[in-house]
Amino acid sequence: MSPVTVLGAGLAGSEAAWQLAKRGIDVTLVEMKPEKRTPAHTADTFAELVCSNSLRSDELTNAVGLLKEEMRRLDSLIMRCADATRLPAGGALAVDRETFSRMVTDTLTSHPCVTVEYREADRIPDGRVIIATGPLTSDPMAQAIAALCPGSDLHFFDAVAPIVTLESVDMESAFFASRYDKGTADYVNCPMDKEQYVSFVRELASAQEAQLHGFDDGGVFEGCMPVEVMARRGEDTLRYGPLKPVGIKDPKTGKEPYAVVQLRQDNEAGTLYNIVGFQTHLKFPEQRRVFSMIPALAHAEYVRYGVMHRNTYLNSPSLLDRYYRLKSDKRISFAGQMTGVEGYVESAASGLLAGLETARELRGLTPADFPAETAIGALSMYVSGGSVGDFQPMNVNFGIITPLDHRVKGKRNKNAEISARSLSILADMAQEGRLD
Repeated sequence: MSPVTVLGAGLAGSEAAWQLAKRGIDVTLVEMKPEKRTPAHTADTFAELVCSNSLRSDELTNAVGLLKEEMRRLDSLIMRCADATRLPAGGALAVDRETFSRMVTDTLTSHPCVTVEYREADRIPDGRVIIATGPLTSDPMAQAIAALCPGSDLHFFDAVAPIVTLESVDMESAFFASRYDKGTADYVNCPMDKEQYVSFVRELASAQEAQLHGFDDGGVFEGCMPVEVMARRGEDTLRYGPLKPVGIKDPKTGKEPYAVVQLRQDNEAGTLYNIVGFQTHLKFPEQRRVFSMIPALAHAEYVRYGVMHRNTYLNSPSLLDRYYRLKSDKRISFAGQMTGVEGYVESAASGLLAGLETARELRGLTPADFPAETAIGALSMYVSGGSVGDFQPMNVNFGIITPLDHRVKGKRNKNAEISARSLSILADMAQEGRLD
């Protein structure tokens, strides 16, 4: 069988390489680290989580929870490593990012079908290739893709949240709890009264931003909105977003705070926490100054400040098919955020599908053809043509999955039934040998 070159060892590339290798396909995995890094990367390992350490909800009444369960049943490397490095996070799946990344790296580098080349990819190689170079693709590769795919120069800006040490958080002004007491009390909650909140929002909205060529508020992807941009949209925007107090009771008062900032565990030792929803591109001194207005973070120690970086993605509905293959040259597939999927799990899922379908084709098998009743299939169909109007990056959601053919009372009940249907379809596909 012909070998496959996978460009990029992020979440999508790592998953694609695994799906190919586990089916006996020889893979050359090209990764530019440690020779070269993007502004967002710091580690030398594969599948580095550069934004949050959370893979979001793990519940089947949530679309991303369904997608994760589908991936588990498809023997996803990313999910296997995520489950093995899980941290307490209530109903979400959060991981120790360093242990997770190292486990992915060790699994791939030790596989007999995987050869790793540490170098920058500056062209599209001959033969079968899966391009998973990510939203921060280096200039030479971006130029090669642009020449191949007219219209691929769409972009948005992504933001990364700060991380603080737990010991520097003033626990006299904070408390552990989960929203609605759901699951275990895994989040550090930093309450604010109305006066504190209003002053904080005012300073945040006028704080100095780092220079970023080409940035403006209209160029930000809504799913990763910088906290200062939200502050400029209105005084209460943050209270209906990442600072919403609904379902959280301050044990000192027995009531909901006016606003609350949540911190989520970021490493296995529980010594580092990220500020949930606080993606930002403020200057570093401004982050310290403004965020110190949150009482519990008045003397916080930052091990990483928030940063902004440019993300590029394809106009995929006109370029890719449901297998993430280039319509004009089907020896080439894409995977990851470059396709317009948004989020860690979605990126890995695109790599899974691209790798699985490429392997089946090389082995002379018919496509698996994941239907739109499944989350993984619905996502690929959205990317390849299910969007209407201007194409925008998309997280998986129940709105893109084929609805039920009957009414079900209650949103959670309906979502649970959609998930049950999807998992039943995957079981049938496995029985028919379509997932081999």
